[in-house]
Amino acid sequence: MKTLRIMLCVIVSSMAVSAQPAPRPSDLPEAVVIKFGWSKERIGWQADPFGGPLENFDEMRVRARNEKRIQDAKRGGSGAEISKAQSDAHTDAVLTAQIHKSTPGRYRFIYKAEIKNMSTKAVKSIDWDYVFLDDQTQEELGRRQFSSLEKIAPGKTKELRFLIATPPTQKVSINSLEKNERANLHEAVVIVRIEYADGSFWQHP
Repeated sequence: MKTLRIMLCVIVSSMAVSAQPAPRPSDLPEAVVIKFGWSKERIGWQADPFGGPLENFDEMRVRARNEKRIQDAKRGGSGAEISKAQSDAHTDAVLTAQIHKSTPGRYRFIYKAEIKNMSTKAVKSIDWDYVFLDDQTQEELGRRQFSSLEKIAPGKTKELRFLIATPPTQKVSINSLEKNERANLHEAVVIVRIEYADGSFWQHP
């Protein structure tokens, strides 16, 4: 009888263990945004003798990432995700074309984010978004999307930065420096995807 009780306890215990839900992967990335910011840098003091600036490397990477997001949305996303990816890419293209056509004395924009790798694995690359919201309504006013091919060792911190033609929002001037252009802007940096040196990755849910 005693042996039967022990067997029943073992069976019940094993059923309780098997009934426990499988652990879910963390929704939080193993990286922390320490600080971030953006600024303007004035360029083009003299007219370009060759008829206009060429797309620089950072702008090319931003354009390539936009194209990749559209393709990813078409493969597995909803119609709304496809539409948003196409809209973001179109906005970037229009704003870049606008600044290329502007008169000398225009500005380019520096976007920076300092990231700390909290994982035990080395980071190979990070996709991150710099998001701008209306401080009162929380409406999204602009989203700059970046892919940084930067190795970050475990526990280490690195500053990621881009210099591109696209301003934070359409309300920010590309031809002048205005005092109140940051007014009513709420800013945030969102980590979208992390690829590790061992081939594994984390994806924003």
